Amino acid sequence: MKLFDLESPLMQVLNKVADLMWLNVLTLICCIPIVTAGASMTAMHYVALKMARNEECYIARDFFKSFKLNFKQATGIWLIMFFIILVLAGDFLIMKNMEMKFGSVIRVILIVIALLFLFTSMFVFPVLAKFENTVMRTIKNAFFIGIMQFPKTILMMILAVLPTAVFLLFPQITPIVFFFGFSAPAWASAKLYSGFFKRLEAQILEANAPVEAAGEGEEDERIFRDELDESLVEENPGNQ
Repeated sequence: MKLFDLESPLMQVLNKVADLMWLNVLTLICCIPIVTAGASMTAMHYVALKMARNEECYIARDFFKSFKLNFKQATGIWLIMFFIILVLAGDFLIMKNMEMKFGSVIRVILIVIALLFLFTSMFVFPVLAKFENTVMRTIKNAFFIGIMQFPKTILMMILAVLPTAVFLLFPQITPIVFFFGFSAPAWASAKLYSGFFKRLEAQILEANAPVEAAGEGEEDERIFRDELDESLVEENPGNQ
């Protein structure tokens, strides 16, 4: 096999790098209005999961298909998350600048709430990208999955903050962060949770076999119409 054949390992790696770069640029552009950040992150995770599974993927087309399909719910979730971020940031700022009775207890409570929020935020957009549900049930399912996938959730959190940490420590590599700061962690995270999602998909498809059979031939096979809660409760947390 020649080094620069389209099917050679080198070309596959280069293609993957180019796809991640293009995905990151699309994500950043669509995050610029701020209010559209939720839809942009959802679309990014949708494409990243397809890439992680080596499924047929057209970066721009699939990105904007997911962006449009999930815009309303993703925006609602993002606004809720943004409000929580502002509240937590304000609370920590107040705690830092004021001496309060039981301040240590309140600080611990805030840290626990912040950690639970981070656990949920790691999965909320991937869950929305893959499963059709209401806003509140999507958030609930993301929280359960974050807890059940505990070791992987921690690793995903590290992957998410790593580009920012690297940027602050080594600002000279800003172009690398610009081109891969969102998409590369999303792709690596998708590698981690893809197997778990597949088990959930199999459970839902089995439970809704008649409905899915009637829908065969639809262009977008990613939507699984199920509330998911029972599947999550039945799933063994020890099965990573």
